[in-house]
Order: sequence, then C-alpha cells, then structure tokens
Amino acid sequence: MNVWKLTAPGKIECTQAENPAREEGKVRVRVTRVFLNGTDAAIFNGAIGTRRPLIPGRYAVGMVAEEGSVSYLPKGTRVLLHAVVDAPDTGTMPKDFSEDDFLLCGRTTDGFLRDLVNLSPENVTALPDSVNDEKALLLHHVALAKAAADKLGVRKGQHVAVVGANLLGILLCQLLIYQQAAPILIDDGPERLEFAKSCGIYYTMAADETLLGNVANVTGGRLVSGAVYLASSARNDPAIPFSVCAQHANVVLCGFGEKLSIDFAVPFRKQLSVFCVTHRSDNLEAAINLIVSGAVDVSAFDFRTLKPEALESLLSDGLNASARRLGTINTVSLL
Repeated sequence: MNVWKLTAPGKIECTQAENPAREEGKVRVRVTRVFLNGTDAAIFNGAIGTRRPLIPGRYAVGMVAEEGSVSYLPKGTRVLLHAVVDAPDTGTMPKDFSEDDFLLCGRTTDGFLRDLVNLSPENVTALPDSVNDEKALLLHHVALAKAAADKLGVRKGQHVAVVGANLLGILLCQLLIYQQAAPILIDDGPERLEFAKSCGIYYTMAADETLLGNVANVTGGRLVSGAVYLASSARNDPAIPFSVCAQHANVVLCGFGEKLSIDFAVPFRKQLSVFCVTHRSDNLEAAINLIVSGAVDVSAFDFRTLKPEALESLLSDGLNASARRLGTINTVSLL
C-alpha cells in the first residue's frame, strides 16, 4: 500500500509498505479522502515541531474494507476516522499528569495519509448518507464548536464574542445563531470578516481601537455575556475576550495546546470564569445531527480536491496561498 511520510522539514515521501496485518477486534479502513489545513503545513515546514518520520493527515474519511468481527460496521460502511485517540497507558505510578492523555493524529502520532489503516471500532464513526464526505471532514470542527458553546452556557438572545474569523470561528458563530444567541465575530483581518458575512454572520467587528465602542453600541452598553478566544487564530490579541466581557461572564479559551501569554488582571477585576476547551473526539454524533439539521452551513466554502502528487506543493505553498483565498478547503483524494 501507499504511505506518505514527513521525513524532514519541507520533505514528504511516498513509500510502499505491506498491508497492515489483520488485528482481532480492529476494523480495516480504506482511507478515501483527507482534509489538510494550516496546521499540517506548519508541521510539514517545521514551524510546529514533531517526531519524524510521521504520517500526516488528521481529518479523514474512509470505507470499511472487509468484513470483520464488528457486526455494525460491515464492509462498505462509510466512516469518519477520529482525529484524537487515547494515549497508551504508560503505567506510571503515581501519575504526575505531565503526559497527555490523548494523541493528535498527524501531529503527536501517525495520521491517515495512507491507503489502509486498522482502527479500534471506538475510533471510527459511521456516516449517514445525508452527510457527504466534504461535510464529514468538518465534523471535528463542529464538535469542538459545540463543546465551546456548551461551556459558555449562554441563553437565547445573549451577545457572545468570538475572537478569530477562521473556519472554527465561523462554524461556532453559526452554531450560536442556531441556538438563538447573538455572536459578534472579531478579527484583525477585514477580508476574513467580509467572508464571514457571506456565511451568515450578522455582527462582525475589527479588532482595533474602535472595538469596545462598537461592542457597546450593539449590546446597549452592557458588553457581551461571554466570549471565546480561538488559539488557532493567535494573530488576535488574547486580551480581547476579557476586555469585551461584562462582569462575571464566562470566557472559553479554545485550542490545541498552543502557548498563550495572558494577563489575568482584567479577568480578576471582572471576576470572569475562564475555561479551557481542547480537541477531543467527543460530540461527533451530536455534530452529525447538527449538520443534518442545518445548524451549520458550509455552502460558502470552496472544497478543492487534489491528487497525492500535489501534496508537496500544497503543503509548502498551496495552503499559504489558500489562506488568502478565503473559504478554500483543500482535500486529498486517495482513490
């Protein structure tokens, strides 16, 4: 089978390997499509350090390749491959919690840019016909957006600030609108805010010196009832969610373990509750229901499908270029 590996910064190689041996209790999946984003490009270029060789590709869909011992996953079942898996138990006693209890596929463990993979049944989710591959590749983002929205605990009609007009920020705002909250999407890039408007986001505001006044105008001077800061959009000041919140609000820091430098003077003064939400493979069934019910709308995004031969150019140049072509989502077909 074909396996693509990152062997050095800026270098990806396609190698031939034996098909993985059958494992009792595992499901053999034929990987069909992989979604690559800016994180994959940063890992490829060495901006994000990781072990090498490493198989990239965190978000993937596939098809059960053969009949196995799992009756509810027969051959031909379309499945979402979970991007986050439990880390093996090292047996350390007493546990000092210095190790991660989960692994990120394509970053801290091998990803899915390969033809075949054996997975535990709990690490795949069967996909209904009503969710096509393109929507399925965004299910982890929808699940994370739901986790952030749940942690906020906002009620109908309340204003919420979302800092970061990237894919996750747009999906989170759509979900909050579906829950009848009133999100305000904040970013330092006017072109990103303009694209967000095409995705149905009512309130968008520039992260500049006019921000507090603009928020006050929308909220009647009360500021927002909660805020989410997306660490994947670190170009925006982490102090923004604290500054736009009213007293006693909830603030959610949402990310993948990025390093953030935060001054907590304002949260202390305002008595804010700060929560951290990171990527897990929870909420995926709920995310499917949200997509089927139309809670999020990805029709404004341009899904681009490439062949594996374009991987190196995509990771080195194409992903950076697509960041300027807002709304482009790059996927690689392994069929």
